Amino acid sequence: MNRGIGQYAFEMRTRARIQPNDQLAVTPIPDATPGIVTLYALDEEQALLAQLRYNRMLDIFTGISGYSLQNHLRTAVPGRGQIETDEIYVGLDKQGRHYAFPVPVKGGTDELRAIQIEQDMALCQDKFPLLIRRAIAAQFMPENIIALFAFDLDEAGEIRIRDERHYRLV
Repeated sequence: MNRGIGQYAFEMRTRARIQPNDQLAVTPIPDATPGIVTLYALDEEQALLAQLRYNRMLDIFTGISGYSLQNHLRTAVPGRGQIETDEIYVGLDKQGRHYAFPVPVKGGTDELRAIQIEQDMALCQDKFPLLIRRAIAAQFMPENIIALFAFDLDEAGEIRIRDERHYRLV
C-alpha cells in the first residue's frame, strides 16, 4: 500500500483479489460501440473502457446518469502518494445528487485488486470531497462477458462487494 511518495507498506488483507462470480446470470445489451472504435482499439483495457462509455453501461448498472470526466487520471493523494485510475465518471441521480465513480478495468489475465479500489476511493475523497463516491470496476470474462462491480468500505476500511452484474454486448 502506498504511504506517500516513494513510501510503501505491506499489510495483511482478508481479500486481495476480486474475482467475478461465474454463477451469475448474464444480461444482454445491444452493442452501440462504433465499429471503427472496435476495429482500432489498441488493447483490451482501452476496448473495455470504450464499451463502457459507448454503451452507457455504468448508467445501466448504477441507475445513475454518468459521464466520463477523465481517463488515466494520475495524481498525488496526501498520505498515499501517486495514484492512477483508469477512468473517472461523474454522475447525477434523479434527486439531483452528484456522484464520483472511479472505474478500474481489467482484461485478459489481469485481476482486480482490493488495493486499487481503496486507492481509487482515496483519490475521489481527496479530489471530489463533496460528491457521493462509489467505486465501480469492470472485468472482461470468458465468452465476451463483462462483469461490473460496485464496492463499499466496511467499518474496518476493507473493500466489500455491494453489487455484481454480468453483461454481454449483442
